Amino acid sequence: MPLQASPDEYRLQFFKENSYQRKRCSVGGDFFWTLNSGFDTCQDVPDTDYWFDKIPSVPGLTVSEARRKFINFFARHGHTPVPPRPVVARWREDLYLTIASIVDFQPHVTSGLVPPPANPLVISQPCIRLEDIDNVGLTIGRHLTTFEMAAHHAFNYPDKWVYWKDETVRYAYEFFTKELGIPGDLIVFKESWWEGGGNAGPSFEVTVGGLELATLVFMQYRVENDNYVELPLKIVDTGYGVERMAWFTQKTPTAFHAIYGQLLDKVRSELGLPRPPDEYLWAAFRAAAKFNPDVEGSLDNFYSQVARITGANIGDVRGVLEREARLYSVIDHAKTIAMMLGDGVVPSNSGEGYLARLVIRRALRQLRQLNESYSLTNIVNMQVDMWASDFPQLKESRNYIVEAVTLEEEKYRDLLRRGEKLIVKELSQGADTETLIRLYDSYGVPPELIAEAAAKRGLAVSVPRNFYSLVAARHRAPAKVRSVEEKASLPEDVVEWARKFRPTVLLFHSDPYARAFTARLLGVRGPYFVLDATLFYATGGGQLHDIGTVEICGESYKVVDVQKVGNVIVHKADRDVSATECGDAKGEIDWVRRFRLMRHHTATHIILGAARRVLGSHVWQAGAEKTPEKGRLDITHHKPLTRDEIRKIEELANRVVDERRPITQTYMDRNEAEAKYGFVLYEGGVPMEPKIRVVDIQDWDVEACFGTHVANTSDVGGIKIVNVEKIQDGVVRLEYVAGTRVPEEMSSLEDRLSKISEEIGSGGSDELSKVKELKEELQRLEDTVKAYRSIWLSLAKNNLTSSSVGGVHVAVIEYPEPDVKSAREALKELTQEFTNSIVTIAVKQDKGYTYELGIGREAAKLVDAKDLIAAVGSQLNVSGGGRGTYGSFYSSESPEKIDEAMRKIINDIRSKTSKQP
Repeated sequence: MPLQASPDEYRLQFFKENSYQRKRCSVGGDFFWTLNSGFDTCQDVPDTDYWFDKIPSVPGLTVSEARRKFINFFARHGHTPVPPRPVVARWREDLYLTIASIVDFQPHVTSGLVPPPANPLVISQPCIRLEDIDNVGLTIGRHLTTFEMAAHHAFNYPDKWVYWKDETVRYAYEFFTKELGIPGDLIVFKESWWEGGGNAGPSFEVTVGGLELATLVFMQYRVENDNYVELPLKIVDTGYGVERMAWFTQKTPTAFHAIYGQLLDKVRSELGLPRPPDEYLWAAFRAAAKFNPDVEGSLDNFYSQVARITGANIGDVRGVLEREARLYSVIDHAKTIAMMLGDGVVPSNSGEGYLARLVIRRALRQLRQLNESYSLTNIVNMQVDMWASDFPQLKESRNYIVEAVTLEEEKYRDLLRRGEKLIVKELSQGADTETLIRLYDSYGVPPELIAEAAAKRGLAVSVPRNFYSLVAARHRAPAKVRSVEEKASLPEDVVEWARKFRPTVLLFHSDPYARAFTARLLGVRGPYFVLDATLFYATGGGQLHDIGTVEICGESYKVVDVQKVGNVIVHKADRDVSATECGDAKGEIDWVRRFRLMRHHTATHIILGAARRVLGSHVWQAGAEKTPEKGRLDITHHKPLTRDEIRKIEELANRVVDERRPITQTYMDRNEAEAKYGFVLYEGGVPMEPKIRVVDIQDWDVEACFGTHVANTSDVGGIKIVNVEKIQDGVVRLEYVAGTRVPEEMSSLEDRLSKISEEIGSGGSDELSKVKELKEELQRLEDTVKAYRSIWLSLAKNNLTSSSVGGVHVAVIEYPEPDVKSAREALKELTQEFTNSIVTIAVKQDKGYTYELGIGREAAKLVDAKDLIAAVGSQLNVSGGGRGTYGSFYSSESPEKIDEAMRKIINDIRSKTSKQP
């Protein structure tokens, strides 16, 4: 439960100096501060109607103008402007999307681990929130999936106080009155409480004429196990709605008119949609304040109220406003899609890619209901045009954005074509909300399509109005973020034991080319031991640990495993370490293994840089592994790589090797590194340290990386990509070898080619022509087999025509070849043509037959495959089963016996049904 804040938290000197009154809302009961003695509500919906269109302000501001006005105001008041971060939270491992400006600084700054980039600072952060995606459009602008949160932040340390509540409220008052021209007595500060990202604190919601324009949060607690722990760091966390400021000053009936202006008119025209009557929109503006889409019946009340205000027919009102809501949601979603893809998201079935696909598919669903033939790509492209000057990454990524959305549209159309077949088995008992979500997660099938398929079968499926919001909420963050200790394959008692030691000096970083070292023994626990310094690299960052030997007190041990616990390196010997009295240890790593690991790790960085240049900046590392044998890099990309793209990546990577680029490996302050390099730093993961180790391949690739690397790209020796495959939707895997592993891999390839030459009878230089001959011969054989299958199928049809039991064609036909797949294709054709047939095709196996059973549409009214196979099984030895019109079973019985049994069973069924009245 939220902490019950003391009223004293909200009693500010600013309020006292300016004679504010503390009142209690007569509707909702919230306390608020105001200069207006006539206010008896907190001026927030639903406690009051929207009436901000009647309130004076500066002339209408665009979104861009509102943003600039905010940043300039706070810059003049001593705040350093900080550029916004991506809408994909690349610096977080516990969150996919940037949902608020404070996310930029959680947890590394808010925890006190890292200082902020400036203090105080001002920022306008593009955000994406999908938990209310189903409400977008319905509430005429109260809900958006993409918006800008303008904010000023101050971080108050025990030894450095910046400012707190009074100054924050004073800034808000001054900004709204002087910059936006709002009368001071119409601005209300409503007492509230805020929680998010593990932090909490009292807050004020700034409301004017029914519209909340800002939230002023005073973050002073950390939430731990439902308890509030006071933070030593007190943080001013504000959020001003840039789009809401534009809406407020433009006085339009919806936020979408204020945000998108002429774009809204253009999309409406392109879709062939009529303009709604102005009185409908303004009536919706008045009624929207009381509309809560999460309350059952509220939407109907909303339409009814608009109908009462306008005197129009409620059916007409509903039709117009439903169409407008779809239009607004499509335009909103199109910008969200552009922003996500512009920041490098690749639509897929996992992570932030899953969320991008969710937005795309909801937009496509809404668009199809407006204009089935219009392309979403066109609208996304219009959004790129509109916002490119505000967000340059959109213009830079335009080709990728257009290509990715076009591909997603094709996938969606294909899904609609085959969607019903994917889900038909799931609909025997209908589908509840959990089933709908599972089918969407598994197949991407929209719930509306499931409901339509169910209705055809006489089943009622209710689709929750907030379906996409429910799905988005479940996928807002990774299921679990593993700690360093959880990643380490060490017993729990060893992890606890290791924590007591001081940090290990990492010799493998200071001199990765060193092979031997001397260190002091700090502790032993069975086969595990800790040294004060080590050359042995610990498993991490996708790179395997070093192995080698260590001499302790004159006794030699093999080092078989190395793990990291915090800043302590734990070594594992091949047996218990018995000698512990002396203090010295001498170690030597397996240099050949280490050098191969260094080469493969550096090759990973080189290939990633090459992939980004060949494929686009949307490419992001989705996983990596470096072993002595090879390297593996998984990258995000929206389609399989072509042979030409693979060749270009490999050529570019080897060019970098030949160019002898220096590789620097230095520790940098986190803020300095982010300011210099951006968030590509975190391709390989997000280290939670105030100083991060930056590996910089000159003018090519830079990452925060713990691994060992060569000092110059020439030391990689050479790179050969040996395998490329799509491992899941939106992720492509590249496998490669480097250095001396290249000739080894080529020797292996030569051996395989030699064996292939022997198998095909090639002389060693004419493999290609021989393969072409074999391919042509195979094609001739396939054509012959196809002809024979056609002849067999004609004979089978004749057999069916002449074999009847009580008007039903019953036949067990032996297939001429042991190919179950082609037998099933023949079965399908027979049962589709002979709808009143029961066909069984016998395929000869080693000691019996596989029987493929098909039942035509009309014959299926007589018997089910499951029951028929069970009846045959009661007479003969069979194993298998089926359902509906298809079944499969195995038996050692001959086709003649199966045929005899089936005919008898069908004849008995026919006899019983004919006797029924």
